[in-house]
Amino acid sequence: MLSYAKVQNRSRVLQSLTGLSVSEFEQLFVSFKQAWQNYLEQHHIQAPRARRYGAGRKPQLQDHRDKLLFILVYFRLYPTQEVQGFLFGIGQPQAHEWVHKLTPILHKALGYEKQLPERSPWRLERVLKEYPMLELIIDGTERRITRPQDKEERKQYYSGKKKTFTVKNLVITQRKGKVLYLSDTYEGKKHDKAICDEEDYHFPEGTQLWKDIGFQGYEPAGVKTHQPKKKSRNGPLSEADKQRNQEISRERVEIEHQIGGIKRCNIVVYPLRTRTDHFTDTVMEIACGLHNFRLAQRQRAVT
Repeated sequence: MLSYAKVQNRSRVLQSLTGLSVSEFEQLFVSFKQAWQNYLEQHHIQAPRARRYGAGRKPQLQDHRDKLLFILVYFRLYPTQEVQGFLFGIGQPQAHEWVHKLTPILHKALGYEKQLPERSPWRLERVLKEYPMLELIIDGTERRITRPQDKEERKQYYSGKKKTFTVKNLVITQRKGKVLYLSDTYEGKKHDKAICDEEDYHFPEGTQLWKDIGFQGYEPAGVKTHQPKKKSRNGPLSEADKQRNQEISRERVEIEHQIGGIKRCNIVVYPLRTRTDHFTDTVMEIACGLHNFRLAQRQRAVT
């Protein structure tokens, strides 16, 4: 049976299972334990009960570090719940229960660490003002989902770009920094610029924003934007345009690295096996939070 005691002295195995080093795991565990205790107080200890909390059969995942290991392994590897239960010595029904119990606990722990991205468009400008360097990159990222059974849903979730059924989010990152903003989750058919127009972002005066051609025509007020020039039907790009496009691409490539860091969690890489709206959205937010957490810990280690 997999447990933290078995892997805490095998750093490479722990990192492969969770995406975190031992020191990062222990740092996150402090907030995770606090979030778990708050959950118990609210839902079990203070709630009306027929018998005191702790009576009855003991759960398999008693150690709090094993609970954190359980949910991190699920996000990192995204096995079926049958396999997840087998790894931790429990059945599939218990694995399902623990996944949906521990996911919001992990979310709260990352919130305590202040690593979750902003989600409210109307708060974006206020959040960005806290950062001294207003050089931002915006891009869209898509995740595969299982094929919808409803014909109308299939039309909405089919992505012409990916040639499959997806959901989409926009991410805004700070250059050489973390993911600052994550949009709501939309159907794969929705265009990047349409999401921007719907969420109506406002940026502090003097912001510089790098974007790709998927945001053609998106020019927010008070913002200097940088976007590659599209080739016209009437002729090729000039050498100066090609050089400028390469320069912009060199700046923009950083967001691809950030999205790659988010997608170290296979739960946002493989087709999502649930269509519960809030879970689909929450797992992407947690994946961004885990990426921000790793980035913050490693930057702190360097300094």
